Parts: sequence; C-alpha cells; structure tokens
Amino acid sequence: MYTPNVNDYVKWTDPYHGTIQGWVYFKCDDYITIEIGVKDKPDQLVGFHKKTHCCVLCFPENWNQLEYITSRESVYHDVPIN
Repeated sequence: MYTPNVNDYVKWTDPYHGTIQGWVYFKCDDYITIEIGVKDKPDQLVGFHKKTHCCVLCFPENWNQLEYITSRESVYHDVPIN
C-alpha cells in the first residue's frame, strides 16, 4: 500500500465522492491534507501568509484509495501537471 508524504501529488478516488487531486500539504499520524486549490489573499489581508489554501482531509483508512502521481522537492518547486 502506498504511504503518502508531504509534497506528493496524489489522485484520490472515493466511490462515494468521486475523484480529487492535489498536493499532500500536511501529514501526521491521524490524517493528511490534500491541497486542492490556492488563491491570493486580498491586498488588505496580506501579511506573513499571502495565499489561501483549500485542503481536504484524508484519513489513513482511505490511503488505499490514493494514487501517487509525482513529487516535488518543496512547495516552492514548480512541477508541471498534465
């Protein structure tokens, strides 16, 4: 079984909710988060964090539904996705 890591790009196919894909943004023993969207914050709200990240929780019992696509070195490394 595939074990996800931060900075992996994954596709999650769940028979009840369909398919999503995105970057593994956070990992702990209890869950991972999959980043499915990012947008800039309005200028008046820009501080230390300049982006709003939309993430989905995926629990270990669902990791068998994940398909590994690729990895990146860090969140700052651009990897083209087809």
